[in-house]
Amino acid sequence: MTGSEPCDACGDPIEEPLARTVQLNVDRSEVDSQRLCPACFADWIERYRAEMQPRSREESYDEDADIIVD
Repeated sequence: MTGSEPCDACGDPIEEPLARTVQLNVDRSEVDSQRLCPACFADWIERYRAEMQPRSREESYDEDADIIVD
């Protein structure tokens, strides 16, 4: 790769030393790969942390969700 490649998230050009690559592999097969600029990488990390953080028992179970009213 020469010069600057675009960020897969925002499309802005990024220099090679600043680029970060995020790869998703399932059963050793690559499902997705993204080259991200530092800002988009930080956003990706924050989104990953928020979505993968364990929820408290109260948040993960809603007793009223099992009630069906006809």
